[in-house]
Formats: sequence, structure tokens, C-alpha cells
Amino acid sequence: MTSSNEINPHDSPRGLFVFELRRHRTAAGLTQKQLADRIGFSESMVAMIESLKRTPSQRFAELCDQALDLDGAMTRLHAAATWHKAPEHFRPWLEEEQDATALHGWEPMVVPGLFQTEAYARLILSAEPGVTPEEVDERVAGRLQRQTILHRDDSPFVAMLIDESVLHRPIGDMEVRREQLTYLLEIAQHPKVTIQVVPYAAQALCGLLGGFIIAERQGTSYAAYVEGQPNGRVVEDRLTITKLLRRYDAFSSEAVPFRQSLNLIQEVVDQNG
Repeated sequence: MTSSNEINPHDSPRGLFVFELRRHRTAAGLTQKQLADRIGFSESMVAMIESLKRTPSQRFAELCDQALDLDGAMTRLHAAATWHKAPEHFRPWLEEEQDATALHGWEPMVVPGLFQTEAYARLILSAEPGVTPEEVDERVAGRLQRQTILHRDDSPFVAMLIDESVLHRPIGDMEVRREQLTYLLEIAQHPKVTIQVVPYAAQALCGLLGGFIIAERQGTSYAAYVEGQPNGRVVEDRLTITKLLRRYDAFSSEAVPFRQSLNLIQEVVDQNG
């Protein structure tokens, strides 16, 4: 069995996760079996994770935090290990998003990544020319990990504007689209989430140039992620963020009100039933 001394925490984010897990477990005076009993996993699973033979799930990390009284340390390390596989240009945004108290976004083409189902995300990420199945798996896992901010006790407020065309774009078969739109309706029940549809009639033409999402901390907008080809980018300069806020406000003024937007989404779900 691989020992903690044989695991170099500097080799990889996952190696750091395992190194810290073993260190905290040992400091708590627990064997692998005792930890397994506390978190409801098998002893063999704990052993395989600690020997780098299995990848830990987010749930595993959360339960270890609870069992070892670590105040989220293992969950944060798990997130970092997952983000390590994200495209390099996107990693800085993942950190900004985690610290945000509010997020405001506009998406003219597809369902925003924060709200994508696994099947929908897989289709989107598989469309990248030259991407391997392994890379798709890693990026899908990263996208789902990103969405965990919506389920934290201190989750940010998220207000997303989506173009009406997003509801009708034929991504995947009818089942994939229905599942995705149904999930939009579900996540919109979150007390800190609003989704509004900007109708075709709004003619939000400047918004067709690309989507963006703005991070806010304690009432101040301080960073944004702007989509682009071939890669998006994180921006922090005040002039660019101010321009994006003006666009967001313009699109928002044209958007269908929240409850009516949900009714519109439901109509499309029914049409695909």
C-alpha cells in the first residue's frame, strides 16, 4: 500500500488531496476502517483513494470534512483537484466565481454552464475539435463541480439572462433538451437564483457577439468572464466591467419577467413532451 511518505503533495492536486486526507486522518487517530465507518464508505474504497487508485467524489470529500471536523478543507482541495483539469484559460475564473457573493450573466447561445445538466454539458464539450474522451470526462466533471457553489450555505445570488433561442437550439435529442429545460425550472426554485428570457423581439443584437458573467463581492463588481474564440478571458479593469454592466442592464430591461420566463420555459418543455 502507498504510504503518505511516498505521496508527494507537489506532484498533483489529487496527490495533495490524498496527502492531506491521510495526514488529517492520522492526526485524528483513525484507521482507514474507522474513517470508512464514520462516512459510510467501504474500507477498501478509502484505501484505494488513499493509494491514488480511485478518484474521490465530492460527497466523499464533504463527509471527510464532517468526520474530521475540517471546516471544508477537503472539499476545497477536491475542487482544486477537479479544476486542475479545466482549460487553463478558465481556471482563474473558477477562483473568482468561488469568492463571489453575486453573479450576473448573459448567454445568447446555450444554457449557462452553471445550469447545464451532465448530458447537455457532455454534448457541448464533446464538440470541441480534437478533444479526447478522457478530456471530455474531465471537463464535464469540472463543470459539475463548478455548480456546487449553488448548494453551499453561503451560495451567491445568481441572476442569468438567456436569449430565447437558447430554449430552441437543437442540442442533443428531445430527451436531452427536455431534461435540460426541466432542470432550468428546478434550479430557478432556488431562493438565490433568477433566470429571465430575453425574447427574439428584443433585438439584443450587441449581445449576439458573446456571453459574459460578472462576479460581485459585497455589492462591488470586480471581475468578469467574457466568452470568445477560441478562448474566453477573465477581465478585471473597471472600464470593461462597466461596459458589461451597461449591456447587462440593457438586456435585463428587455427581458421577460422572472415568473413569465419560467412559464415560457415550461411551454417549450411541454412542446417537447
